[in-house]
Amino acid sequence: MSTTTSNTIDLLIDLVQRDSVTPDDKGCQTMIAERLARHGFVIEWMNSGDVTNLWARRGTQGPLMVFAGHTDVVPTGDVAAWTSPPFSAEIVDGYLCGRGAADMKGGVAAMITAVERFIHKTPEHKGSIAMLLTSDEEGPAVDGTAVVINTLVARQESIDYCIVGEPTSSTRFGDTIRNGRRGSLGARMTINGKQGHVAYPHLADNPVHKVAPALAELTGIVWDEGDEHFPPTTLQISNINAGTGATNVIPGSVVIEFNLRYSPATTIEQIKTCIEQLCQKHELSFQLDWKDSARPFITEPGTLTGALQKSIESHTGSNATLDTGGGTSDGRFIAPTGAQVIEFGPLNSTIHQVDERILCSDIDTLSSIYESTLEHLLNEEED
Repeated sequence: MSTTTSNTIDLLIDLVQRDSVTPDDKGCQTMIAERLARHGFVIEWMNSGDVTNLWARRGTQGPLMVFAGHTDVVPTGDVAAWTSPPFSAEIVDGYLCGRGAADMKGGVAAMITAVERFIHKTPEHKGSIAMLLTSDEEGPAVDGTAVVINTLVARQESIDYCIVGEPTSSTRFGDTIRNGRRGSLGARMTINGKQGHVAYPHLADNPVHKVAPALAELTGIVWDEGDEHFPPTTLQISNINAGTGATNVIPGSVVIEFNLRYSPATTIEQIKTCIEQLCQKHELSFQLDWKDSARPFITEPGTLTGALQKSIESHTGSNATLDTGGGTSDGRFIAPTGAQVIEFGPLNSTIHQVDERILCSDIDTLSSIYESTLEHLLNEEED
């Protein structure tokens, strides 16, 4: 077991040892707020329900550079399956192991120490720096970042640049920046039939049998080819539920849940119309309940992407590519305000898994990259 740490790793250990499963922050943000306050940040709490939301800002002038992230983590699952206790934050062979180490307490720790070093070196920097943290990213995401952004919009406080510290690196640290995300549209489809005895199918109407051909057609739809920024739209069925639990009862209804990750090449209206027409074509008695949880967004290459790419190359030698794959993030709430929003963080290969871990040297490098990006945005003279 290695004991070699740094200021950033020490902070990450403190964060990981707090079992902050959504929405319980377990004091993570209070500890961070105390550190930021010592560096001149004005601390605001925008809590909602059981969710803790921190907005901390230093400076009143533009441009405003925001680091955004979350202190909540997903449940550990079977603790006995972990090599070491999931909230022990043990360092083994250079890796810090624990729930949330990569998603995304590593990014949060790197942000904090990067900001602290930058302010120590440049206390009179131009513009402003802010930190936006929530404990509701891994959960419903209703009382978290969305609440903070609505408050900022209401008081006309605008964000110019935002880096979300999600784990975006794919095969090696520093290879990928997310400069956008596809939209997410979920659906709960209920197909009605008539319950009955399996020995008397002529007296019943099995909705599972009726919907099967429609599902085969649904999963075969090619929605679009994507575009220069986004991969194609995809649909995945996640749950099918029918029956009473008895093997001799024909179910009276079946519920199918599915989700589409869609590119701007296909609209929500087109998706809904297509699926409704498919149900009608197969003469189904159906009900569709939709959940629009994220709209697609894109940050075109520009000031923010350029500053981050330059910083990544100087510290890793990697030429980070811009990409819009993956799931959703809280960037979906920030981008509609007009801010340039990108995501960049450590490797995502173990997130949400047993034995989640992160290479300590990557987190130290990540903190340096964030610091260099601040220097490019808030320190360098404009051309």
